[in-house]
Amino acid sequence: MIEQGKIGVHQFTILTILFTVGSSILIAPSGLAFEAKQDAWIAAVLGLLVGLLLIMLYHALGSRFPQKTLVAYSMELIGKWPGKAVSLLYFCFFFILAALVLRNLGDFITTQVLVDTPLQFTHIFFLGIIILGIRNGLETFTRTSEIFLPWVLVFFFLMFILLPSQMKMSYIQPIFGYGLKPIVRASVSLIGTPYLELVVFLMIIPFVNQTRKLGKAFFIGVSIGGSLLVLISLLSILVLGDDLTAVQMYPSYSLAKRISIGSFLERLEVFMAGIWFITIYFKLTLCFYAATMIFGEVFNLRDVRQLYLPLGMILVVLSIIAYPDAAYFIQFASKIWVFYSGTFGFAIPLLLLVLAIFRKKKTVGE
Repeated sequence: MIEQGKIGVHQFTILTILFTVGSSILIAPSGLAFEAKQDAWIAAVLGLLVGLLLIMLYHALGSRFPQKTLVAYSMELIGKWPGKAVSLLYFCFFFILAALVLRNLGDFITTQVLVDTPLQFTHIFFLGIIILGIRNGLETFTRTSEIFLPWVLVFFFLMFILLPSQMKMSYIQPIFGYGLKPIVRASVSLIGTPYLELVVFLMIIPFVNQTRKLGKAFFIGVSIGGSLLVLISLLSILVLGDDLTAVQMYPSYSLAKRISIGSFLERLEVFMAGIWFITIYFKLTLCFYAATMIFGEVFNLRDVRQLYLPLGMILVVLSIIAYPDAAYFIQFASKIWVFYSGTFGFAIPLLLLVLAIFRKKKTVGE
């Protein structure tokens, strides 16, 4: 394998937390509230439960090939050339996902923070930091995640304790006011982003020490990350109401603007922006890293560091032409992306698992 570094199970847990929160913490409450109204938080819970079922699928597949990446066991199970073809499709999936995540970041900065800054400059600057972070391998940027996770939790905790005065319990009533159907419909988009995207960790699992504890670490990480999404959805409804949450592009950012303690503690939306910059950095890093590793492994490269700059340049261009405006992205994310990500996050892994079981590939520890 190209990657020689190893990470611990606790570091793997941190990566799953940051990836799950990712870009969803800023944009997910809007889509949930649009479909499920005041029951958006229930839809977030349902999405989390489905996400945990997907984790069982990924762990069942990854544990049967503890020392191999998705590329390696795809070629083993379905043949060399079909396996390479499937791997290249995964390269496209992770690369497109990275482009969309980068565009999410650019749209936020150019509409909310630095409104006169060109989109291209934001993308180039942030992607440059990504490339600097992954040039030294998985182990290095994973250690960095241990430094930043406490800050994410501290920022989130500050929001949670400073907002109760703004909450109105009447905003979440009546519970199940529109029935179960809107809740299920709302949860679908959340399943697509971020839970089906967690398939990226099939490229990370082979580099984790103590494989026997991997399933628990994966489960805990996604549970914590998903719980944060449930809480931010609940807070958005309790403070903003479902109508205002649904029409806001970044409801949790608007939520943070509501924090006001006296006349000296205000404008704390910087906390939410800080959370988002950190989580989206690690989500984008993992997607770009996984895509590059797949490309290198398919073409039998010894070192992929020389690919970061050219692929990064392509990624900047793709992120700009990915969609014309925010309205288009909202429609794409809510109506189309779940089927696209479902192909790579559910259908193909399930097929590979069935083939592995049929060929009697044993789980580690059996």
